[in-house]
Amino acid sequence: METVLLLIIISMIVSIGFLIAFIRAVSKGQFEDLQSPSVRILFEDNNVKLSNKLLDEN
Repeated sequence: METVLLLIIISMIVSIGFLIAFIRAVSKGQFEDLQSPSVRILFEDNNVKLSNKLLDEN
């Protein structure tokens, strides 16, 4: 019985930690823009073109 109580306490502490991390991420705006990251890969970056040119020259 003591083991079950210990496991419940530990799981509550871990779940509260995850809840705090989630609330902090939401408050800092991490989940504001859900569309751009999936579309960003479709557009070629100018820095990639420049680095490819430099690699081709060497």
